[in-house]
Order: sequence, then structure tokens, then C-alpha cells
Amino acid sequence: MNSEIQALKDELEIRNLQARLAHLADDGELGEYITLFTEDAVWEGGAFGTKRGVEEIMQGAKERRQGGTSGPGAFTRHVLTTTMIELDGDEARGKSVFHFYTNIDQTPVHAVMGIYEDKFLRTASGWKMQHRRIKSPNNLVKPA
Repeated sequence: MNSEIQALKDELEIRNLQARLAHLADDGELGEYITLFTEDAVWEGGAFGTKRGVEEIMQGAKERRQGGTSGPGAFTRHVLTTTMIELDGDEARGKSVFHFYTNIDQTPVHAVMGIYEDKFLRTASGWKMQHRRIKSPNNLVKPA
């Protein structure tokens, strides 16, 4: 396959991976959600702490759902914007602005905006999330 076409295909797959993660976090099955991460993935979730490996990431997702901060019935929505993807062979980096809304069953409330800094890895089963760092107001470094 032409390298330019492959690069476009890779970028689209990664963008769909990011979108799928957001949709599944909001209202999908956690069993499917966790398959989008590499086994050794790291999820740095700001106020939610750092999770290492799929077992800890899954436990964190369950805790967020039990706490009512995401998932079916929480009436929340993740929205990604201004996404940038940089490909480097079988690895890639991404940076996106995210918006998180609550109360979406009535008048949505824009609860927080932040940055996702992501690392992706091409695996035998496609692109997967290897590292997500969430930068939001509670963990942004402010200039002195």
C-alpha cells in the first residue's frame, strides 16, 4: 500500500479509536472499552489518579461508573476537538482538547475542559491506546 494512503488509514483508525473510547466511556460496555488499551497501558486521570495495566484501568472505569461520574445513567458526555495525530511507524502520539458535559438529559452543563495527551501502538489487532494523560484544571501547570 502506498505510504501516504497507509498514513491516512492509520490516522483515521486512531481518530476512531479515540472516538470509540469516548463513546464507550459514556454509554458503552466496559468489556469492549478495555479492549482498546494495550495490556501495559497507563491512564493518568488527573483527579482520578494513575492506573497501570488493563486491570487497574478497568477497576478505575468501574469506580467512575459506581460513583456516577460516567457511564450509562450518569447523563454525561465526552466531546473531543482539535485533535492532532503524529505517526511514527507503529507508534503514534495524539493531542486533543476534550470537553466534559454533565446533565445532558436536561440542559447540558459544561463541567470541565482539558487536554488528552495520548500514545498509541499498532498491535496485531489494530491500533490501541498505550498511554493517556489527562490534563485538566486540577492538574495543569500554571505559569508563575
